[in-house]
Amino acid sequence: MKVLLLAPSKSIHTHKWALFYKNKGIDVKVVTFADHYSAENAQEVDTYVLPKLLPGKFSYFSSVFSLKKVLKQFKPDIFHAHYVSSYGFIGALANYHPFYVSVWGRDIFQFPQQGSVNRKIVEYTLEKADVICSTSHVMAKETNKYINKKIFVTPFGVDLNKFRPIEGLKSEENITIGTVKALSDKYGIADLIKAFAKVFETNPNTKLLIVGDGPQRSEYEQLSKDLGISHVTTFTGRVPNDRVPEYINQMDIFAVPSTEDSESFGVAAVESMACGVPVVVSNVGGLPEVVLDGKTGFVVPKENHLELARAFNRLIEEPQKRLEMGSAGIQHVKEHYNWIDNANGMLNLYEETLQRGMKS
Repeated sequence: MKVLLLAPSKSIHTHKWALFYKNKGIDVKVVTFADHYSAENAQEVDTYVLPKLLPGKFSYFSSVFSLKKVLKQFKPDIFHAHYVSSYGFIGALANYHPFYVSVWGRDIFQFPQQGSVNRKIVEYTLEKADVICSTSHVMAKETNKYINKKIFVTPFGVDLNKFRPIEGLKSEENITIGTVKALSDKYGIADLIKAFAKVFETNPNTKLLIVGDGPQRSEYEQLSKDLGISHVTTFTGRVPNDRVPEYINQMDIFAVPSTEDSESFGVAAVESMACGVPVVVSNVGGLPEVVLDGKTGFVVPKENHLELARAFNRLIEEPQKRLEMGSAGIQHVKEHYNWIDNANGMLNLYEETLQRGMKS
């Protein structure tokens, strides 16, 4: 089988899919825009770069000619674009089949609502797709607002060989609340800091661990100073992906207080549960779908730091509850979000398409 992925090369999710296919003996290549190119990832998976010769959305049209050359040369059995708003659109314009498109989040929750041209781009792309995939049921439902086709739910899943409990990393003296996210308001980092400050008032043995970097880091560091918690708050900055499980295993409680529905799946929450760490998430996007409220964690209203703090306090005050939720989380991920199972599910979809004989 030959698979061509049209997606951002620097995305960890793109690279994860590509490596899985490669390790399965599939001839896989990635096509990406120059500003989404990763030289590091290209060393492991053959990668073509599309030029952006024109400004804004016009760049899509200029890229189609280069994409068609790649398609003609490689002749993939499956042509799969990720993101309906950009890569999906130029993939649709290339008019190659079988054509898969995966929606990711903002491309379906926000992009089509930002004007009639954007909506038409989404509708055109979805209409041209032979198979449409979504990482969550809630995003599949959103996608059906623009097309009356079956949407296949294909979760990202996590590698259970990497994301698993690691003994000896948690502090015996302190309770650590943390997150692993880009430092942006989209992920509710300010709400997390405010909630922790509330918790710290009555639980001085708590610490806050914020893993990741982003445009608002200095703003959040200042907020922690203003709230008097900077001495118990650690900002690690960006860490290598292979070290993320170590940081999660230092935490007793994991938080994903995102503010937008474009948090379409909640990979971080699933990674945390796989490590046996109970999670507190906000009620947006796919987060309530992956977290079993009251069993593997708590779901709280978005942008409400008081409810967030209340959930943290409950887990702090009930250590047995933390342990039970941690164990339930591991089992939940094994049953529903094992990366190998999810990735093989996508391969099964590919096989079904090829058996139907759909080809340009």
